[in-house]
Amino acid sequence: MNQLFERTEINGMKLENRFVRSATVDNGAESGFVSNKQIQYFSELAAGGVGLIVTGMTCVHAADQIRPVQNSIADDKYIPAYKKLTASVHSRGAKIALQLVHSGRQRGKWLGQADGYALAPSVIEHDPFFTGATYRAATEEELLEIIVAFGNAARRAREAGFDAVQIHGAHAFLLSQFLSPHANRRDDAWGGSLENRLRLHREIYKTVRGRVGNDYPVLIKLGVQDGFPYGLDFSEGKKAALALAELGFDALEISQGLRGEIFEGTEYRTDIDRPDREAYFRRWCVEVKTQVAVPVMMVGGLRNPVFMKEIIEKGEADYISLCRPFIREPHIINDWQQGDLHRARCISCNRCIEALNIGDFLHCPQITYNKG
Repeated sequence: MNQLFERTEINGMKLENRFVRSATVDNGAESGFVSNKQIQYFSELAAGGVGLIVTGMTCVHAADQIRPVQNSIADDKYIPAYKKLTASVHSRGAKIALQLVHSGRQRGKWLGQADGYALAPSVIEHDPFFTGATYRAATEEELLEIIVAFGNAARRAREAGFDAVQIHGAHAFLLSQFLSPHANRRDDAWGGSLENRLRLHREIYKTVRGRVGNDYPVLIKLGVQDGFPYGLDFSEGKKAALALAELGFDALEISQGLRGEIFEGTEYRTDIDRPDREAYFRRWCVEVKTQVAVPVMMVGGLRNPVFMKEIIEKGEADYISLCRPFIREPHIINDWQQGDLHRARCISCNRCIEALNIGDFLHCPQITYNKG
């Protein structure tokens, strides 16, 4: 298993192994601030052996915060608590990146008509995969404000001691909405061609890079295909990935864009109970990896460490990114490093997601009901 436990580096960020804890919502913030519960949770993850932890989606704009339990980095007042979090993670030997997000129209899923701020590229009538939400098309002035917000958030992240930032460009949030020709039907400079639909990504990157400097890792989680046939196709998603790697992003985590049918048309598929169900974004990841010079992270239903070793050996990815397995087994990387190569015990039931949706703190309900 030596390949999985090699020391690596991403733009000066030294990592102890090739395992990444993929960004995972935890519902642990207190009015946007890091809580002691979160510090304890992330400290346990760090002690469990993972090389790089990516936090759950953190809002960059005060008006975009979905709920009080979502973390915010939209103001300098949040920095002191984040410093406690990063210090705790570092004391246990791991690195930590802050994931930066604007939720776009997804905000309307949670808040409905609460304040009219849920923004999107365009308003789509009769969208079968996005119903029950009120939102509106963003103005150019609002887009420019969002770009500045990302830059300021990244500056705060570096000041707070985070080792990197990851821009959230997947899973139906604002950047994936702009990249998708289904969600983005604008006829101005922010829509139409692939180049225009990537404009928001480019402007955010340039602003972030200007705030944090060239010696700081700026990563992106990119949705390269939507979860339904008439959305973003991989042929365009791949071009987007190559363009963003060329632009200067220091690593790409390859995932899905807009969500389709629950759960098969989403990033959190179920029934991962046999080898052919694992690594469901593998093909996308491999095709991108062969054509970019920056590190690529493979995510999506990976459960078997022997299979993960094969992926790294074949050069299909540079990092293995896991989400749900860490919810049930935060110390699983230590197990694997010590020779206990058991398959991750996560059964992909998604009851953890259902619990999050009703406001619970991140946990594995299977542990509660099945001690074995």
